Amino acid sequence: MKNISVITRPPIDILSLLLSTIGFGSLLFGFSKAGESGWSSMLVISFIIIGVAALFLFTWRQLSIESPIMNLRTFRFPMFSLSVVLFIVVMMLLLSSMLLLPMLLQNGLGKNTLQAGLLLLPGTLLSGIMGPLMGKMFDKYGPRRLIIPGLILIGAVMFLFSTITVNTSTVFIVALHCTFLLALSMVMMPAQTNGMNQLPAELYPHGTAIMSTLQQVAGAIGSALAMTMLATGQLNYLRDQGFDMSNGLNLAQADSAILAHLPSSFVFGIKGAFIFAGVMSIIALFISLFMKRVKPSEQEARLNQPESGTVLH
Repeated sequence: MKNISVITRPPIDILSLLLSTIGFGSLLFGFSKAGESGWSSMLVISFIIIGVAALFLFTWRQLSIESPIMNLRTFRFPMFSLSVVLFIVVMMLLLSSMLLLPMLLQNGLGKNTLQAGLLLLPGTLLSGIMGPLMGKMFDKYGPRRLIIPGLILIGAVMFLFSTITVNTSTVFIVALHCTFLLALSMVMMPAQTNGMNQLPAELYPHGTAIMSTLQQVAGAIGSALAMTMLATGQLNYLRDQGFDMSNGLNLAQADSAILAHLPSSFVFGIKGAFIFAGVMSIIALFISLFMKRVKPSEQEARLNQPESGTVLH
């Protein structure tokens, strides 16, 4: 692989490093705990507020110093900004679904850990195989012809997941999982590559850092929202069955009648989470309509050109 970057040694701004650590760390912890403790927890609220405040100061710092750790001026490029928003939504879909599906197979359909892992293996293998093929198709057709059909497919899969019951066939779930990861491979790489293509070569490291960082934040937010939807739906189902859920669901103290309804309540709760994911895919589809194909930056194009006098065979 040709190295198209120029090695630089900018000074590290300690204040930026501190603010980013506090900001992103607090935000990730807050959203992660929200799925466990609920959004009304003072611990969750406190860490989210601290994270947002620290990231606000971090943003101000990056825009005011000469050598920022994360150059936020990359957002001046519209296709990069659009790709980042689309990437965040897709990562929320991916990581929330990757959290929910093993739980569905085990808690809803009664599979053990090994069985759940094996049932999810075909989709993962398919995704790995399709990656290089999608790269070639992106070079040939551009992003829109892959991203838009991929998001339509993701939305359809999410809404089909919302129709599952405790009697749903595992073959049906495996087929949906394979389709989901196939559609995801049509979206993620083209969206990320198209956005990065608009950046000048000197901003590539900053663009990559922004994508990687927001991937973690989006995953935490998506997982927390999915767990909230799951827990809320599960409690509503048990209330409809006549159980007193005023103190929440405590499995250690649950009686046999509640335990007998747990698989059905879990499947009911997870339906709401998948409906939410389907709505998110519709939002992503709307965003993708504004996507335009971007060729690599002029600096990269020059670096990729053969030197004068070079003969291509």
